[in-house]
Amino acid sequence: MTLVLIMFVVLLFTGLPLYTNLGLCAVVFIYLGGFNPITAVQKISMAANSFQLLAAPFFIIMGNVMNNSGVTRRMFDFANVLVGRLPGGLGHANVVASMMFAGMSGTAVADAGGLGSIEIKAMRDSGYDDDFSCAITAASSVIGPIIPPSLPMVILAVAAEASIGRMFLGGIVPGVLMGLSLMLMVSFYARKRNYPRMPRPTLKTVWVAFREAFWALMAPIILFTGIFTGIFTPTEAAVVAAAYSLFLGLFVYREFTFREIPRVIMATCDTTGVVLAMVMTASIFGWMLSVAQVPQAMSHALLAVADSKFLVLIIINVFLLFVGMFMEATAAILILTPILIPVMTGMGVDQTQACLIMIMNLMVGVITPPVGVVLYVVSNVAKVSFERVTKATMPFLIPLFIVLILVTFFPPVTLFVPNLFFGAQ
Repeated sequence: MTLVLIMFVVLLFTGLPLYTNLGLCAVVFIYLGGFNPITAVQKISMAANSFQLLAAPFFIIMGNVMNNSGVTRRMFDFANVLVGRLPGGLGHANVVASMMFAGMSGTAVADAGGLGSIEIKAMRDSGYDDDFSCAITAASSVIGPIIPPSLPMVILAVAAEASIGRMFLGGIVPGVLMGLSLMLMVSFYARKRNYPRMPRPTLKTVWVAFREAFWALMAPIILFTGIFTGIFTPTEAAVVAAAYSLFLGLFVYREFTFREIPRVIMATCDTTGVVLAMVMTASIFGWMLSVAQVPQAMSHALLAVADSKFLVLIIINVFLLFVGMFMEATAAILILTPILIPVMTGMGVDQTQACLIMIMNLMVGVITPPVGVVLYVVSNVAKVSFERVTKATMPFLIPLFIVLILVTFFPPVTLFVPNLFFGAQ
């Protein structure tokens, strides 16, 4: 096992695709351990044969269609009408729009790339400096994978064999708290730098903005209603979401055409193919770790260093934050879930809370250098240097860390809503 883990670390620096690295390491482990080679084929095929995993491509389709059908613009305009009159109004609208879009797209990159271009342009035109505009756009995009539906949650649920429904509900309160905490930061900067606010909207303006965004706002309501009433499962909700987004783009807003469908499907296949390859190879990698009793060894090592759940959770949070700085979130989820989730649940942490702790830490990683993918997206959208975007975003990590602490050490933040609908586990 030691030899295989050394091999894994070395291959990380070769530029080899992660799924190839995971698969090679698992095959070497099977060969050296004297296991039947058919084990590799069985584990990979079993991982692909997952009903829950079907949600991934449909949520990806929904995000792609929403970004190409005028939905993002309408949502931002409506958010601006709601909160634009507050000090630093467009900054607040940036956060509120991200919270709304999170109920549809489920990924931070889709938020930063889709909403980001609209938000940054609007803020520039209104006199906001680029540093603040880029920082709040990057920070608010982290809400995307926390408020359901969420693609990373689907992947983590599959890897941890957890309930997608409970995890979706568990992300609602933390996601709202993240949005509110970021709005407090916006208020602080607005007063300090005297940022403008929008005029108080008339009832007619509010009605027009609401009417334009109404059908888009119905998406998360339809999804949640369907899931909680049992009309469809969280996995089937992804299919409903994809169909609804196509309906909006093609027939309601008419800014998306049938000609664009093949391009969206191909883009979805590209993303889904990589995700599926990583899930399949990570499955056998996780089996390898389980056979070698790495989770148990990790648990014993943590308890040897820290003899309380409180200290162990601090160590796990610091470790995940460090990993998030250097590894893409999906890869980290697939590699670390078989190790860390059993450690946390073994210490009495609810599985849903443990999964949210992991998701939040790794999502913060998308806005931390050197591999903060959202920082690169915002930098490209705004035509501002990566270093400048990174420096401006750092203060906005403070409210996100505060919410992370609440999620880690105050279980009701994540468990109240799931327990309300599904009962305590």
